[in-house]
Amino acid sequence: MVLHYLSERPGQPAGDLPFPAVARAGFVVGKSVGNSVVRHRVTRRLRAVVRAELGRLPDRADLVVRARPEAADADSTVLQRDLASALDRLLGDRARTR
Repeated sequence: MVLHYLSERPGQPAGDLPFPAVARAGFVVGKSVGNSVVRHRVTRRLRAVVRAELGRLPDRADLVVRARPEAADADSTVLQRDLASALDRLLGDRARTR
């Protein structure tokens, strides 16, 4: 998987938001991963894995997870391990828990 990270999304100042500022995640699972059934299965697994790790990101952060073709054969445990490892490298000292 490939992660694209934006530590703070541009736009309105934090005080002007009509909703709580929380980290967000998006997913890109292209045709190279597999057919529609496989892509949706990978997306569901990634969504569950990212949900468990989203608290590590700062408020107002955006994370885009792009699945590589290998994700089609990976189970949730492998995806979890890969995501945790990638976030460790990405966040470094900035990692935090809510």
